[in-house]
Amino acid sequence: MSGFALADANWLKVNISGANKKLTNNINAHLGTLPDSDVQRRAFLFTVEDNTQDALESMGYYHGIVDIDIKETESGPWELNINITPGDPVVIQWVDINFTGDMLQDDMFALWLNTLKIKPGDTLNHGVYDSIKSQLVTLALARGYFDGQYTRSEISINRDLNTAQINLQFDSGKRYVFGEVDFNGSTLNEDVLAALIPFDASAPYATQQLTEFNRNLLDTGYFSNIKVLPQIDKINDGLVPIKVELSPKPSHLIEVGLGADIGNSTEDTFEPRVRLTWRTPQINRYGHFQETTAEWSPERPKILTTYTIPLSHPLNDQLKIKAGLLRDTYGVTQDYDEESRSFENTGQLESEKYLLGLSRQLRSKHNWLYGYSLESIREFYEQEDTDYDPRLYLMGYNLTKTIRGDNTLDPKSGFRQTYSVQYADPSLGSTIRLARLQARFKWIETIFDNHRFVARIDLGANIASDNDISQIPPSLRYFAGGDQSIRGYSYQELGPYIDYTNSEGGLSRQVVGGRYLAVGSIEYQYYLTPTWRVASFVDAGNAFDTGQLEPVVAVGGGVHWISPIGPIKLDLGFGLKETETVARSYRFHLTMGTDL
Repeated sequence: MSGFALADANWLKVNISGANKKLTNNINAHLGTLPDSDVQRRAFLFTVEDNTQDALESMGYYHGIVDIDIKETESGPWELNINITPGDPVVIQWVDINFTGDMLQDDMFALWLNTLKIKPGDTLNHGVYDSIKSQLVTLALARGYFDGQYTRSEISINRDLNTAQINLQFDSGKRYVFGEVDFNGSTLNEDVLAALIPFDASAPYATQQLTEFNRNLLDTGYFSNIKVLPQIDKINDGLVPIKVELSPKPSHLIEVGLGADIGNSTEDTFEPRVRLTWRTPQINRYGHFQETTAEWSPERPKILTTYTIPLSHPLNDQLKIKAGLLRDTYGVTQDYDEESRSFENTGQLESEKYLLGLSRQLRSKHNWLYGYSLESIREFYEQEDTDYDPRLYLMGYNLTKTIRGDNTLDPKSGFRQTYSVQYADPSLGSTIRLARLQARFKWIETIFDNHRFVARIDLGANIASDNDISQIPPSLRYFAGGDQSIRGYSYQELGPYIDYTNSEGGLSRQVVGGRYLAVGSIEYQYYLTPTWRVASFVDAGNAFDTGQLEPVVAVGGGVHWISPIGPIKLDLGFGLKETETVARSYRFHLTMGTDL
C-alpha cells in the first residue's frame, strides 16, 4: 500500500493512505478538482465519503472501509486524511456475451471477442465493463448495424461470496448497405471518380471502406480538401447514401528543395543543390497531370518532365511519358605527376543524357506496384580521351511493394522492396546488348517509442560483353558514394578505375564505374523529442567489376528535425578507407525527405 497527497496552497491538502497506486488514482478522479474557496471546500468535504466509496466499488472493492479525518486550521489549508482498508475484491465468476441479428454472420465480432482480456477470476472493474459495452456499440455502428441495442446488460454481484456475473446480450438487427455516392466540387469525369470507390453498390456498410475511399481520393493528388460523409439521417430502405465534398488543388504548384554536401573529397569542398518542382495536379477532366523537376548543382543540371494519363484506374493503372535532359558527373579523373610520384585530380567523368520514355504502371490487389517500360537513351561522354555517344532502347520491367506502419512523413515502421530488369539489343536498334538487374531493400523499425532503426541494401548488375563495357553509358553503370549510398564520400565518386596513356603521352587514371553494386547501411536513431532525433550509422560496400571488389566503410552521425513537411537531416560521415583514387574523407550531407 502507498500514501498519496494532493494540496491546494490555500484551502485543502488531501492525504490518501492504505490504497495501491491504481486505486489511489481512481479515488482522486472521483473526488474531482480541489476547492478554491471556503464554500467549495465544505461541499467537497460533504461528498468525500460517498465519492471514495464509489471509487472503491468501481474497482470491485465492495467491503472497503473508509476512515476520514479532517484537521481544520485558522490559517492555511485544512488537512484531509483518508485511510483505506480495501478488503477482498469482488472476483468475476463468469462472463456471458450473446449476439443476435445479422451480426452472427459477421466475422469481425468473433475477432473482437478474441481480443477481450476479461475472464473469470479477474477482479471486477466497472471501467473495464463499461469499456467493453462501448466497444461493442462502436463496432456495430462501424459495421452498419445502426439499429443495434443491448437487450440485457448487467452485473450481478453476490456480496457474501464476493463474486460477480457479467451478462451482455446484444441484438444488432439488420446490417445496412451502401447507397448512392454523390460527388460535389470536382470537374473530373464521373467514371474517373467512380473508379476510386472501393466498394460495390449495395455492399455491406463499413467505415473501414469509407476510410479507404478517403485515402484513394487523397492519393490521387487532385484535391486539397476531401470529406466523405455517410448520410445516416437520409437512410432509405436500408441504403446509406454517401456524400463526397471535394475541393480541387490549385492549377499549378511550385516546390523548392535545398540541399548541400560539404567535405574534403575529390570534389569541391562545398556543393549546393537546388531543386524546383512544378506540378499541374489536374490538366483536364480525364485526370491527366504532369510533374517537371529541374535540379541544379555545379556541373549537374537536370530537367525531367513526366506526363501521366490514368487508364482503367486513376491510381492502379497509369501511362507515363517521360522526357529529360540530364547532365551528371561521375568518379574522378587524375593525371600522374612525375615530381610528386602521385596522381593529381584533374576533373570527373562527365555525361550528357537525353531521355525519352514510355511506361505503364499498375497496382495489384496485394499492393504490388509493377510496370512495363520502353526508354530511348542517347548519352554523350568522354572516356580515355575518346568520345562516345551510344544509343540504347531499353525494355524494362519493375516490381515494388511498400508497407508502412503509418502514413506519416516519418513512419515508425515499414519495408520497401524493389526489383527491376532492363534489356537492350542491337537487333532492336541499340548500340550494344545489355541486361541490367537491380534490387533494393529498406527496413524501418521503432522499438520502445524512441529507438528507431533504418537499414538498406542496394544491389545491381550489368551483364554485357567485355568488348561493350565502354559503350555502357555512365548513367547506367554503378558508382557509390553520397547521401543515399556511402555517406563518408561524395556523390558517385567511388568505383573501379582504369589506367591509360592519355593523348599527351602521360599516364592518367579514371574512375569509370562498375558492372556490379553492393552497398548496405544500418542506422540507429534516438528521439530526443517527438520532433528532434540524433542518429549514428555505418555504411559499407562499393561498385566493382569481376574480381575487383574493394569495399569501403563510412561511419558517422547526424541531427534530424521532423518538420511539418518531412524530416530534414544534417549528417556527417567519415570514410574509413583510402582507396587508389580517393583519400580518407569526410562529408556533411543536408537532405530533406521521408525514409520510406
